[in-house]
Amino acid sequence: MKETRRPRDNGCNSMKLRPFALERFFARHEFSARYLMCSSDPETMSLRELLELEPGSRERLENLRLGYTDSRGGDELRHAIGSLYATADADRILVHSGAQEAIFAFMNAAVRAGDHVIVQFPCYQSHYSIAEALGADVTRWHGDLADEGAPDVEELERLVRPATRGIVLTSPNNPTGYPLDRAQMDAVVALARRYGLWLFADEVYRGSEREAERLAPASDLYERGVSLGGLSKAYGLAGLRVGWISTGDRTLIAAMASLKDYSTICGGAPDELLAAVALRHGDTLIERVRQIAAENLDRLDEFFARRSTLFEWKRPRAGTTAFPRYRAGSSEAFCAQLVAEAGVLLLPSTVFDAGDERFRIGYGRANLPKALGALEAFLDSRSPIPAAGGL
Repeated sequence: MKETRRPRDNGCNSMKLRPFALERFFARHEFSARYLMCSSDPETMSLRELLELEPGSRERLENLRLGYTDSRGGDELRHAIGSLYATADADRILVHSGAQEAIFAFMNAAVRAGDHVIVQFPCYQSHYSIAEALGADVTRWHGDLADEGAPDVEELERLVRPATRGIVLTSPNNPTGYPLDRAQMDAVVALARRYGLWLFADEVYRGSEREAERLAPASDLYERGVSLGGLSKAYGLAGLRVGWISTGDRTLIAAMASLKDYSTICGGAPDELLAAVALRHGDTLIERVRQIAAENLDRLDEFFARRSTLFEWKRPRAGTTAFPRYRAGSSEAFCAQLVAEAGVLLLPSTVFDAGDERFRIGYGRANLPKALGALEAFLDSRSPIPAAGGL
């Protein structure tokens, strides 16, 4: 067995992290743009609406003592999270302050200089930038963007090296919305088991599948599987800042818990109480997001059919984001002009290190019809675009 089960001696003070392109982009525009048409998090709800789902929860919140919480996550919350997995074992859960902290802790616990990591691509930048900053070599397992973003499972084994320590997946994917199917997931698990690799699966969109099967979590399928979950995406509760990992590897949990002592130490007591309430009503929250997304996708299908000479569109089968192609030149220039002139924010593919001809669109928010109207008005004000055959 490869040596990957002890904490890594990778002090954060020696890391040279690349600027996080997506987050720096949002820092410039997120709170000034009129319409955030690229958001990966869907429509949220008010505190009142959440508390109304469970009688007595408001009184519990008002009487909550605002002290420290268990660094692992409180028993109530870990049991609520554990119920999402086959074992329902709270001791397999480690709670974090959002999914980003969990990604950071996993990479620092499992990866060291000289290791090799395979990362499904495109993806959230921390999936590869943290490993690179630790001195690991990262190979991007590219999805076929002309085919929904589907990766080639047969290619994956050719990417494995003697120094490979792990595979990082995102399913359903952000930004493409591509969900791995059962055969693909089985093949990835079999390969990871054969080589003794970590399988870190970002599953924050799990539950958002509409026209695809909802697969079992990686941590239920494989003894070295690590499932990343959180409330920001499928549940629509980004403001609670609650994420977690589920894994049967207790040594990894201990290593990540030790690293957490140097970051947040523990979660906020109100966040944890509200997160437990949310998860007990998780099916209701997920269905609410799915309904908004499905209605918005129908609108997007109509929009992109009208604008087929300008955009290439494939309807995503899961998640709340898609990655259309812009046929008329630089997506970065297009997105910059759009937000400057119309106040509509789309995310160019350059911030994903994925070229300059696509953009991420988010369709989980209730104001998408208004944003789409502003986008249409902007396009109507521009010079006609030549037919697709002439591009």
